[in-house]
Amino acid sequence: MEGMDGSNARCRGSASASRVATPAWTKAVALAGLLVLGAWLARPAWGQASREIIGDVAVEGNRRTGAAKILRFVDSQPGREFSRAVLLEDVSRLGASRLFKNVGVRDEPMPDGRMRIVFTVVEYPNLVKEIVYKHAKHIGEKDLEGLTGLRKGTPLDPVSNKSGCFKIQDYLKEKGYYFANVVLEEGDRPTDERVVYNITEGPIVRVRSTNFTGQQDLATAARLRTQIDTSRSLLGVLGGVFNPRQIDGDVIKLEEYYKANGYLNVRVARELKFSPDFRSVDIMYHIQEGTRYKVDGVSINGNKVFDSATLKNVTRLKPGDYYSERIVNADVRNITDYVGWRGHQAVVDKKWYPVADQPGLVRVQYEVMEKPPAKVGQIFIIGNEVTQDRVIRRVLGLYPGQTLRYPELRNAERDLARLNIFDINPELGIRPTITVLEDTDSEFKDLLVTVKETHTGSLLFGAGINSDAGVVGSVVLHERNFDIFRFPTSWADFTEGRAFRGEGQEFRIEAAPGTELQRYTISFREPFLFDRPYSLSLSGYYYDRYFEEYVEGRLGFRSTVGHQFTKEWGAHIGLRLENVHVGRISFGAPDDFTSVRGDNLVVAPRIGVTYDTRDSFLRPTEGGILELSYEQVLGDFTFPIFNVEGSRYFTTFQRNDGSGRQVLAMRAQASWAGDDAPVFERFFAGGYRSIRGFEYRGVGPNDKGFMLGGDFMLLGSLEYQVPIRANDNLYLVGFLDTGTVERDFEINNYRVTAGFGVRIIVPMMGPVPIALDFGFPIVEGPGDREQIFSFWVGVFR
Repeated sequence: MEGMDGSNARCRGSASASRVATPAWTKAVALAGLLVLGAWLARPAWGQASREIIGDVAVEGNRRTGAAKILRFVDSQPGREFSRAVLLEDVSRLGASRLFKNVGVRDEPMPDGRMRIVFTVVEYPNLVKEIVYKHAKHIGEKDLEGLTGLRKGTPLDPVSNKSGCFKIQDYLKEKGYYFANVVLEEGDRPTDERVVYNITEGPIVRVRSTNFTGQQDLATAARLRTQIDTSRSLLGVLGGVFNPRQIDGDVIKLEEYYKANGYLNVRVARELKFSPDFRSVDIMYHIQEGTRYKVDGVSINGNKVFDSATLKNVTRLKPGDYYSERIVNADVRNITDYVGWRGHQAVVDKKWYPVADQPGLVRVQYEVMEKPPAKVGQIFIIGNEVTQDRVIRRVLGLYPGQTLRYPELRNAERDLARLNIFDINPELGIRPTITVLEDTDSEFKDLLVTVKETHTGSLLFGAGINSDAGVVGSVVLHERNFDIFRFPTSWADFTEGRAFRGEGQEFRIEAAPGTELQRYTISFREPFLFDRPYSLSLSGYYYDRYFEEYVEGRLGFRSTVGHQFTKEWGAHIGLRLENVHVGRISFGAPDDFTSVRGDNLVVAPRIGVTYDTRDSFLRPTEGGILELSYEQVLGDFTFPIFNVEGSRYFTTFQRNDGSGRQVLAMRAQASWAGDDAPVFERFFAGGYRSIRGFEYRGVGPNDKGFMLGGDFMLLGSLEYQVPIRANDNLYLVGFLDTGTVERDFEINNYRVTAGFGVRIIVPMMGPVPIALDFGFPIVEGPGDREQIFSFWVGVFR
């Protein structure tokens, strides 16, 4: 059925309309006229003065269009210097206006020595009096006007009207109306006054299935579907709109996917099979994988400053490995960085060559072009209409006169993107960039920083439900490019988005009402305090938390000053001021609760150190994080709090293409508080983020069913994650949680829980996965509260 292609639809005039063919000699004369005009405009100005001034500009041949309107399109104006290049641009601009059938120009000297320019125009015979789009059911009037460019009162152009046929037809095809047909009934003759399109949309075609043949070891059909943009419809009525251009793009993407994994001679073709009613289509991608190439050898050429043996030490591709574009690109980056960090610039080009008479083998060659050391010259910044220059400069870490290390440019681009205050669109290639201006032989190289402003304010609504805190709503007002001192000076500062913006600060207001927890927060963050690499965070908050034994309310303030020493190492100092209110204490509660009834003052300075090498914050697969902190609590109670917490992640298996990573996650925490710690500052275990298989705060010392908490807590966890879907959005987990909470620094009742769970990532619900876990206690302590099922579900938009 592939022969029934919508491309057979014709754009033609009405069958009843008579045709007047344009003689070939008129086309030849017109072409010759254009060539003569171009040659005349380009001729040398022999005998003229070195500088000629325009004295007068006139228009001839215009009947319907006024001269003033015509001259608005031209830059050649009286009093300006005469330029044939500008004149040629004026003629081109008038032709593009679609006001005239033909445009010419001549110049003539005036008695006073100045030049007179005369534009000669030939108007179209008729103007468009009426525009009709017959049977346009699923395409709006504005869309049609944008496609055809037609407006009432504009000159009638038969050629443009015919072109409009194809534009409407292509638009409908992209919307799924694959068999759309458009006929130009009127408007194809110069004498017409109406433009009439007869549109036959046909049925919308949806993709019923996408299948593959010929795939073997690299990937399953499910995995291949993650590499294409075409999606299948749900029940034949939702989504899965058929787009032929997208199908052709899918073929290219599949070939690139295979080539990146060593199948260098792969061929992919597609086949379409339409249903009898032409409302659905089955797509079959035929894959000829060919041989998967292995690396016969790796060579580095062109390097002069650094020897090949040294550069080879930073590459990962080895003889005998399967060719991998991912590893090759990593090698290119490693070579570039090795040379770049040492003050030289290296441009590395990757090439591969099949080995003659040895099928399936390929030699990989890295061509290195080294450039001499350079220093940073001037730094120019463009595109920051709201953000201040110094916000960008302090992130760059580049200063005039320092040695230019090219890897620092890439790191600076990454850091600018991480600010999340500039536009980033990978499909359009929009992102912050730093370009070295190479138009000078000086050792000082100027840098051009290009950014594009974007909307940085957001109003987010969310909701979550979990086994630890019940149902919680969320309303967040967040500005990522805040300026606390940029007060508005006019109403335009508000409407144009300049008020309180441009300093790179963060301001956030959050309201999170819930059934068991409610939280209200106002926070401010300055990432570069006094333009130094120190961050300042300030927050004020109030929250209520309902426990079985009592209700806890906290009204507080936090301040933190942090510094990132390296990419991995960071430290912070902070202060916590809180009024903790304890109320609604259950009848018969021990003295641990009744003794703190009412308001309690907490003043707690804190210091901490962090070491973080994780490859991702949401789902780490490599690296780890270690956090150490000490907090000295003062106020109504005096005691210290020590905490050590760490996690480590290992990838144990992955698919041939690098996806489907199975991860072993290890986590441990040890915390200790002094003997004077009140119940609202003690440690509790149990729940989704602690020891699963027990209730939230269901593990620890207790008295007659009242959970008292402890001064010492030790937790450990092993979790193994296995993706079970090709897009890695669904994976199973098996876990072993252990730990204890004790009144003193000792271990008396060590709990052990084993279980399993599932993680579901739903992109439209936000980046955090839905978590469903089943934990089964193996070793329990006296008075522990079991809870087999724990979960977390959240939606943030």
